[in-house]
Amino acid sequence: MGRSQKRVGPDEVGPAHSAELRKPPRSEGHNGHTVADDKKTATPVRSLTRHEKTPAGAPPHNEKYRRNGKRRGRPWLWAAGAASAALLIFLVYRSVYKDSAAEKQGGAAAKGKQEEAAAITVDQSKTGDTNIYDDALGTVTPLATITLYSQITGQVTAVHYHEGQMVNKDDPLIDIDPRPYQSTLTQAQGNLEHDQSLLDEARMDLKRYQDAWAKNAIPRQTLEDQEKIVAQDQGSVKADQGTVAYDQVQLSYCHIVSPITGRVGLRLVDPGNTVFAGSGSTLVVITQLQPITVVFNVSEDDLPQVQAQLTGGRSLSVDAFDRSAEKKLATGKLTSLDNEVDTTTGTIKFRAEFPNRDEALFPNQFVNARLLVNTLHNVVLVPSAAVQQNGTNAFVYVVNPDGTVGVQQVTVAATSDQESAVQGLSTGVTVATSGFDRLENGAHVTVRGQAGKQSTTQNKAAQNKQQKKQTKNTKPSSGG
Repeated sequence: MGRSQKRVGPDEVGPAHSAELRKPPRSEGHNGHTVADDKKTATPVRSLTRHEKTPAGAPPHNEKYRRNGKRRGRPWLWAAGAASAALLIFLVYRSVYKDSAAEKQGGAAAKGKQEEAAAITVDQSKTGDTNIYDDALGTVTPLATITLYSQITGQVTAVHYHEGQMVNKDDPLIDIDPRPYQSTLTQAQGNLEHDQSLLDEARMDLKRYQDAWAKNAIPRQTLEDQEKIVAQDQGSVKADQGTVAYDQVQLSYCHIVSPITGRVGLRLVDPGNTVFAGSGSTLVVITQLQPITVVFNVSEDDLPQVQAQLTGGRSLSVDAFDRSAEKKLATGKLTSLDNEVDTTTGTIKFRAEFPNRDEALFPNQFVNARLLVNTLHNVVLVPSAAVQQNGTNAFVYVVNPDGTVGVQQVTVAATSDQESAVQGLSTGVTVATSGFDRLENGAHVTVRGQAGKQSTTQNKAAQNKQQKKQTKNTKPSSGG
């Protein structure tokens, strides 16, 4: 009863002990006695797992068995963990290696793509003449714009022009009722004739008094009185002459004519209307179109070279372009410039005159003026598209014989829409005119169009070779 039984593991159980293992489990009490379970049926012995706990009051040999079993299973767990760690390390290394390889492959592809030759177009520098222009914004300004008002009061009897009509100088425009002014003129003329007769009579009397005075027939006072009467009549006649002249002018205002040759605007008055002197109501507006001028502002920095040309007696040409600066409207000459610089803008006003025979320029029209300041002779010219800017420096890409490009610094002397005059470049040099986004110093390039020509030549050669082969195959044999 007091001895303890040794519990063996499943691996140590032999055939002789198999029956003993089927016996009911025993438990040892607290007083050292072994007590059998109430159940008489034998049950197979099951080993405790690592997740199961030993119930309270279990025999000490069960805890020992569990500790022995757990201690025997630890090497397998360590082996499994080591294998898992090795597998994880292998997978991580493989993933990193693949990413590095892909990155290297992508970098190589990108590098190869960068090293591909850029397709460009080219042109050659040449020697020639070019013009230096000053571009400015201008407004078409007529030489004369006449606004006619009524200088008398009266009723409009006739309008002789049509809206927008071209009229010549002294052409009739508007008639105002002349009858009141004609009557006033007639009255003034009658007064003049009356006073003129009195003057003639006084002069006759004066002649007689002078003869009588010479014979001492009359006193000296009578002669002097007659002389003053003649002077008074002369004053009356002169006043009457002034009144007649004034009435004639007033009468002329009843018949309004064009003072210049130009175009009339919209009709502002109709027959039957009454106009008033000094009312400010416009009757008609006439604008001179031929010739016409353009007023434009030029920077004060360009004034010295313009003055140098004008002082030398040279006539400077001015071209007028439309609002988009694409269509040329007219060509004229610089005629004058203002006498002071506008301090608010730092510019000075120039005036150019244009014949405007085709009436391409219209009053108050907005134009782009281009003043020809000077002409440069025998300079190096390149396409304006070839000149690039790097901050304040200008440069061009020079195409080398080995198919690469190099950066060449240049100085731009003058530029236009098509060509630019440069310094620092020789004549006959091939420069790039497009594809600048892929160009840098030493980059490989392919001139656009040459590859196509080479491919076309190869295709033609292949077609000729194929035709010759077909001809040879279809040639009849001589043994038939």
